Amino acid sequence: MKSWFSRTLSAVAPVARAVPVPSVPALAVRALLILTSLGLAQHAAADALPEDAPAAAALPVTMPYLKVPMPPGFRVEQTELEGPVFADTLGQTLYTWPQHKHRNGYSGEAPDLPACYDEVTRVTAGLMSPYPPGIELPELESRPSCTDLWPPVLAAEDAEPVGDWTLVERRDGALQWAWGEQPLYTSVRDQQPGDTIGGSGRRFGGDSPAVRKPASPPPLVPPGFAVKRTTVGLMLTTRKNEAVYAFEADTPTTTACDAACQKRWRPLLAPRLAREQGAWRTFEPAPGVRQWVFRGKPLFAHRRDTESWSQEGADVPGWSNVFMQPAPALPPSFTVQPTMAGEVLADARGRTIYTYRCGDDSVHQLACDHPDDTQVYRLAMCGAGNPERCLTHWPYVEAGADERSVNRSWRISRINPFTGRFAAADDPTALRVWTFRDRPVYTYGGDLAPGDVHGGGTGEWRGQRNGLKAFWLRDDYMRGIL
Repeated sequence: MKSWFSRTLSAVAPVARAVPVPSVPALAVRALLILTSLGLAQHAAADALPEDAPAAAALPVTMPYLKVPMPPGFRVEQTELEGPVFADTLGQTLYTWPQHKHRNGYSGEAPDLPACYDEVTRVTAGLMSPYPPGIELPELESRPSCTDLWPPVLAAEDAEPVGDWTLVERRDGALQWAWGEQPLYTSVRDQQPGDTIGGSGRRFGGDSPAVRKPASPPPLVPPGFAVKRTTVGLMLTTRKNEAVYAFEADTPTTTACDAACQKRWRPLLAPRLAREQGAWRTFEPAPGVRQWVFRGKPLFAHRRDTESWSQEGADVPGWSNVFMQPAPALPPSFTVQPTMAGEVLADARGRTIYTYRCGDDSVHQLACDHPDDTQVYRLAMCGAGNPERCLTHWPYVEAGADERSVNRSWRISRINPFTGRFAAADDPTALRVWTFRDRPVYTYGGDLAPGDVHGGGTGEWRGQRNGLKAFWLRDDYMRGIL
């Protein structure tokens, strides 16, 4: 019997294969031109083209979205992990920094109130108990300010609000664009149009820093539906947070789910005034009854999904979750391993793969998990400051000699194993390692057999603020496995 993850891939594979992809040489030239025009070609450390050429490949399936009014100079970019996002004239993703409550206060930005400026924060803010305020932050001689990493999206003096696009005034009197009353920024980590390296719209735990989120147009879904960001794609749910399913034997105008089947599967019915739009249709399984159809499949909920977020129905042969947009392809050498807590991503030998996240406890809550960020926190967590101990406890997932980057999300980069930073082109110690969203991934030295997840949640508050978490392939959205 196929695993849940294998069936998920099978459900979207026919659509993906039907979409043409530009030639590799054309992609390589385009990617290089974009990097040069943006002045962001600082990643000489990443493996050179054409290894990174697939990064610019067309997305096989993209999430439909509502077209909303936008001021001149802005556009929508399709991205691999976040779906459609707002971007500036150069195609750089726009981000917000919504306010977040901590144990000892708030960080982020309140509506219409910019809080990201060019001062360099020098001490901890004490927002995250049990750490007190006033502790000197590391590497102050090279510490960036908030705007060094997050340039504000400034507006002309004669700019006018458009729809949900508004203007806020910064302390120096400059006008800054806002979306939904949240001030907008770009990220210096993003290298080309469609990158979302700076932040994610994924749900995060209550002990995490206030994360930066890509600003996005609303998804094109009828009333009663919603979209959740998961490790395997942008998943369709109901507004009540129920998973949505489709049956492989169904067609746009028929369903094989009879009366006996519907004792377990509840058809998702459309109101009488429902209108077809985009990939959304309806059909009548019975006189006077209308059921929603998305991309040619009638939609159902599973009656045993009694929790506010559950995917029990995905284990039934022939049934699968519905995705507005699947996640990008994984490296071919990676495997999927069953564990006591579900399926986890693993390397070729079956060892669980972990991602590292980090945000410092400063007023600006800058991230510290990217190779260009300070490595003090990571080295302290994985090896008490000793890089060699880190390589023993948390070795990088190295790429094979013949492996190449597969997309923008999963790339191969050259990392200096002793500093944790991108390696210089002539660095003889450099390792070719797999990165996810430009950040290296790791295995754990304490995992002895496939399916072990002994390193899961290592760090502060189960790894939510600074630590490592297993790369689960089946999210528990409400309970926060990820």
